[in-house]
Amino acid sequence: MTFPFRTATRRTRRTRRTRSGRRWTAAVLAAVTSVTLVAGLAACAGPSDPSDRDGASRELIYLESLPFNSLYPPAAGFYPNGGIVNNITDRLLWQDPDTLELHPWIATDLPEVNDDATEFTFTLRDDVTYSDGTPLTAENVVRNFDLYALGDTDRGLSSSEQISAYDRGEVLDERTVRFHFTDPEPGFPQATSSFNAGLLADASLERSDDGFAPGNATAVIGSGPFVITDEQLNTEVTLDARDDYDWAPQGAEHQGAPQIDRVSVAITQEDSVRVGGLKSAQGDVARQIEAPEEQHLADEGIGILSAPTNGVNNQLAFRFRHPLLSDIRVRQAIIAGVDRDRILNSLFSDSYVKATSALASTADGYREQKDAYVFDPDRARDLLDEAGWVPGDDGIRVKDGERLSLTANDSEQQPRTREVITMVQEQLRAIGVEVNLYPGDVAAQKAAQVNQDLIQLNVTMVGRADYDVIKSQYYSQNRNQLLNYDTEDESVGDPELEELLLKVSGSVEEDDRAAASGDVQDYLTDQAYVLPFFEEPQVYGVQDYIHGFRTDPIGRPWFYPVSIADGADGGDE
Repeated sequence: MTFPFRTATRRTRRTRRTRSGRRWTAAVLAAVTSVTLVAGLAACAGPSDPSDRDGASRELIYLESLPFNSLYPPAAGFYPNGGIVNNITDRLLWQDPDTLELHPWIATDLPEVNDDATEFTFTLRDDVTYSDGTPLTAENVVRNFDLYALGDTDRGLSSSEQISAYDRGEVLDERTVRFHFTDPEPGFPQATSSFNAGLLADASLERSDDGFAPGNATAVIGSGPFVITDEQLNTEVTLDARDDYDWAPQGAEHQGAPQIDRVSVAITQEDSVRVGGLKSAQGDVARQIEAPEEQHLADEGIGILSAPTNGVNNQLAFRFRHPLLSDIRVRQAIIAGVDRDRILNSLFSDSYVKATSALASTADGYREQKDAYVFDPDRARDLLDEAGWVPGDDGIRVKDGERLSLTANDSEQQPRTREVITMVQEQLRAIGVEVNLYPGDVAAQKAAQVNQDLIQLNVTMVGRADYDVIKSQYYSQNRNQLLNYDTEDESVGDPELEELLLKVSGSVEEDDRAAASGDVQDYLTDQAYVLPFFEEPQVYGVQDYIHGFRTDPIGRPWFYPVSIADGADGGDE
């Protein structure tokens, strides 16, 4: 279905929330008709300069905040990566972003699954081609999953965190494939619907990691509704529609070729440039609209789409094996010392729902953690006193000559991380805990995150609309965000957590998976391992003449259903 914009005034906004938590907001004010040159857009615009368009144009100008760094599907979790891969590849199955139900796509039906969920058999369409003209075959599908599930270290290609216990793929006949697992893998059908399992042509499957890096975008070939036809390094990526595309997912409202001819992805890293691009009508859709700008855009008649990510919430994950956090009373004190309401009210909008568990309320397996994260600074001080931490000369607590000084990472992908940590610093200093923000660029932050001596308070989240998302986040052989697993001595600090996580992925029945996920959330609360802040959305600004824009279940843009109304140049509609 296509979601209409809802109306709003300058003082109040109406919202609609579906099962998946999607909310649309818009203003009744007329769209801006004056076009002001935005320097950042003009610099990157070239032949697709939006100021050159007329009312008949079917080109979408999409303003992205960061350049992509890899188009290899298992590495496409980074938002700019997934935004492209999601539109140039098809998948075996499609997950409806609103109901989260699975539907056939390249497969003609949902898979046949054996009793213990270790074998999955798919029947494939026979009319699908890649954008280089080669056919999508059973052999090609197996090659895709063999690579994604196992990776290839010689070529620097990682395996997908969404596919575990993979044994092999098998071609049964020219239209039938079967995938074998060594242990139950009930989350596999959903994994096949993710852009992390986007199907690639054989030529692309031969590439190494640098073949998917910036500078090589046009060589990455999928069977999706769009094909990459041009790349200006770290500046612009052009996606042209395929006129011959005729294999959209079952359940998608639109069928056939895309209704637009082109998507120009313009990299506009400055927030002000993206917002200015929308206000001046030089951009049609923009990602990563910061909370303070939402109402400003709505007041200009520009819609706000808050798309849920349906997974693990934006949170502080405590590296509990670090000596300063090994005492549960210290972790409990930090939780009690942070005023989440003040942070959300000061920095965010209604698009950011306060977390009530490690998982979002829209996620599969969510279980509410009542009264788990209550702000109570007096209790926090009492807990630190009990743990033997006493205020020092500057107010920061000390024990055995060591200061209670912790460091948090600066997560560029998560919204307003620096501002959040700044407020956390202020609040925790009031109870005698020092918090530092780790310096450095994205590469430095990524390297530091796997070292508990550098990062003890880990700002993190992950989106995936499946029960397995909680295992992906915390399990030792997946993201290991708590650093429960020590890679140097291969020890596990909390074996009970590991066992609980394995039950989520190893249970065949859906009710059992839901119960296991809830048990993990209870345990994370009981052990004070996490402090969740909010259900992290992806927030987009969308012009009112853009119809049908939506996202996948974890907030990545999906351009296939989009149409552009007449008068998109600011004329009469």
